Amino acid sequence: MKAGLLVSGAVAALFASALPAQASPSGITDPPPDKIVIDVATVNGSGCPLGTAAVAVSEDNTAFTVTYSDYLAQVGGDSSPTSARKNCQLNLVVHVPQGFTYAVASADYRGYASLMAGASGTEKASYYFQGSPNTASRTHTFRGPYEDNWQATDATDWAQLVWAPCGVQRNFNINTELRVSAGASSPAATSYMTMDSTDGDISTIYHLAWKECPGR
Repeated sequence: MKAGLLVSGAVAALFASALPAQASPSGITDPPPDKIVIDVATVNGSGCPLGTAAVAVSEDNTAFTVTYSDYLAQVGGDSSPTSARKNCQLNLVVHVPQGFTYAVASADYRGYASLMAGASGTEKASYYFQGSPNTASRTHTFRGPYEDNWQATDATDWAQLVWAPCGVQRNFNINTELRVSAGASSPAATSYMTMDSTDGDISTIYHLAWKECPGR
């Protein structure tokens, strides 16, 4: 599965303009004037088996949507032991103009959860560059009783952003995970959590921060 993504300067500026002035080091810059091309190289994982994840690019080329049709973790009842944890990894090839580097500063996720009293559900996302030891992870936990849509936002402080290495091409990976624990709930009761979609509209976009590489 492969799709192209063009991220315009206006989208990246959406995050950059929201940064407090005191949080902006001298290296921060406006987004590069050229559009940024992102290829979705692979989509893999137990939460997105072949044919169950679809990648679409918005008409204005400023966002992307990943829609899942089989991303569900559950426990209890007749659930199999492997159903308690599901994951999906996006492998992105980001083509950045020479002299610039980027980081994903925030992202929103959403889905639906049905958790019995005593059960819990967890959404986790990890972000890292191929070959880099630095991994940024965020975890959100929901506790039963819970029967509703859920939404989780990953926001990273400037000092903790993981930047793409300058001068080399490294794929960027986003690995999401859903995990459900029965906890003190009845073993006969089923609890589950789904990841319905990761949408690229104004409220659920991957926000990018930019800075110039040293020596530019």
